[in-house]
Amino acid sequence: MVNEKGHTWNNRTALVAVVIAFLSGLLGALSLRGSGNYSHGESSAVSLADQPVIHWRVPVAFGTNLPALGDNILYVSRELARVTNNRVQLEVFEPGMLVPPFSITEGVKEKKIEAGYTWLGYDQGKIPATPLISAVPFGMEPWEFAAWYYDGGGRDLAESLYRPHKVHPILCGLIGPETAGWFRSPIESLDDFKGLKIRFAGLGGKVLQKLGASVTMLPGGEIFQALEKGAIDATEFSMPAVDQMLGFDRVAKYNYFPGWHQTFTATHLVVNLEIWEELPDSDRALLDMACTAGVIRNLAHGEAIQGEVLKGFPSKGVTAVKFSIKILKELQKVTELVLQEEADKDEGFRRIWDSQKRFMQTYKIWKDHAYLPRDF
Repeated sequence: MVNEKGHTWNNRTALVAVVIAFLSGLLGALSLRGSGNYSHGESSAVSLADQPVIHWRVPVAFGTNLPALGDNILYVSRELARVTNNRVQLEVFEPGMLVPPFSITEGVKEKKIEAGYTWLGYDQGKIPATPLISAVPFGMEPWEFAAWYYDGGGRDLAESLYRPHKVHPILCGLIGPETAGWFRSPIESLDDFKGLKIRFAGLGGKVLQKLGASVTMLPGGEIFQALEKGAIDATEFSMPAVDQMLGFDRVAKYNYFPGWHQTFTATHLVVNLEIWEELPDSDRALLDMACTAGVIRNLAHGEAIQGEVLKGFPSKGVTAVKFSIKILKELQKVTELVLQEEADKDEGFRRIWDSQKRFMQTYKIWKDHAYLPRDF
């Protein structure tokens, strides 16, 4: 046999050529199978590489040294960085470093910052309905609020409320009730609120104003100094583990319960709406999932650490006092007036409040049947 170049092929050469051709074909087939097995991984790697790096500045309303109230955003930020190999980073800035604590959503709206972590009730002056997705007097308990938010239409209502303001809110933290306040003297009737200079937030502040109190709003970092110098007579802020870190128990020795004015405290990650809508669906889902994890971790942590603080009250000369049922019922009546007034003035408030009332009425059937009575 003669090849194209005139060389003679012998049998041995031909056999070697056949074997080489067979092995080449086999390797080629294996190569094709291998590339098929890894094609999804390779395309995933390419798509991951194509995903945008997210590096957002995130100012917070509460110091991250404050347990449950402030430190939850650190958990969310850390976990996002960990699961994305640092592709998604939320750079947290303490209160006041980038924008004032009460102006976070305004900064997000104006794109001064990409995102923020805050209590939306601080927007009450501009968006009257915001306390309903932040803290409601005589409202839902934390897990009930979460049920309404995720499954009762609350999330859609919150997003619709903020859409005209070019902000996208994501529920990202949730803790239990605050204390009802720190007072220098006992509160024995509603008359004791008359003329009282008190730091109080949200709708609860409107209730106390109706009772004759002089209500002011201060960021957490300014409360102790105002209390110590007598600029205010009393204050509320958060749960006992937080309040003791801020030193309220050194000045006011009567800590009242239950937190009628704030039966839950919800915190949101707020993102500029244009920035949010430019994200790929996968990153939106990732941020939602991280914040949902933050909600349950936040609630668990907040519940776990309060008992030890109350155990230590006697050694500090602090008296934990529970409001009588009579006073609570009277506060509830005034609260209902305030809620109705707000609903009459603002359509957004009415829409959300109606949704919450419907949900609570239905949930109560389950709650009354499923859970042990509180006085069991």
